[in-house]
Amino acid sequence: MLPDKEINALLQLVDDPDDEVFETVAAKIIRYGRQIIPKLETVWESTFDKLTQDRMEILIHQVRYNDLLEEVKEWSKGSNPDLLRGAILIAKYEYPDVNIPVLLAEFDQLRRSVWLELNNYLTPLEQVNVLNTIVYNHYKFVGNELTDRNIGNFFVNKLFDTKQGNSYSIGIVYLAICELLDIPIFAVEVPQLFLFAYIDTLYSFFSNDPNGIQQIQFYLDPTTGMAYTQTDLENYLKKIHQNERTRNIVPLSNKEVICKLINQISQCFQYKNDEKKIGELKKIENLIRITMKN
Repeated sequence: MLPDKEINALLQLVDDPDDEVFETVAAKIIRYGRQIIPKLETVWESTFDKLTQDRMEILIHQVRYNDLLEEVKEWSKGSNPDLLRGAILIAKYEYPDVNIPVLLAEFDQLRRSVWLELNNYLTPLEQVNVLNTIVYNHYKFVGNELTDRNIGNFFVNKLFDTKQGNSYSIGIVYLAICELLDIPIFAVEVPQLFLFAYIDTLYSFFSNDPNGIQQIQFYLDPTTGMAYTQTDLENYLKKIHQNERTRNIVPLSNKEVICKLINQISQCFQYKNDEKKIGELKKIENLIRITMKN
């Protein structure tokens, strides 16, 4: 139970013109965590004072941001945590009121639509054709180029709302479906691209290796679902003057995918010269990267 008397006294000091007084008051208010947000929103709605409104917005954002950091920290504890959940947490940074149950229900409906069309006799390309038909034709997800710096295109909640996304928002949904349905499609590290690979595991009666040999069948562009061959990728790497050999391409972990997403969103804020948001996103990324080193 919140101590109303103490909180009301603190809220009355929010409009103090002295910045030092406000910083002291703010630090005490923020310590109450997310449970204090309704009170802050009530004050914001009931005042016409610009200074008070601005400071309430600062307080609400900071409380939500601190809460998000804790959620990210908890998510990062797993060795390869749920990808969609990670993307939802990043969406909460920009859209703190995202309706997570509705979003998960929409995703599950999409997953079921794919599952109903799959069977054990489909070839890799036929599996991808099922995925593409559901994702791009039935659900009509449209992938925009990354050069389109519309920040909403990066977030999975906006993808389901508008059907507009990019290789990251559509790609993460695509990968999450594959993960749940045991389709061996993974994000891979390729310069200047967010690209997928269909990776088969081959087993030999003449080998004692229980893990088998991983072999890339083809690559996929998550913006459109288009498949590319090994030769296509090698030609691309030559075009951008990269000497990397495609045989060294390995799958990215879910944490690495989320870190790439954060980096791309940060670039949008760089165009807007929003150093505060860049710094906050960097802190979220660092929380994830720390657990990748352990």
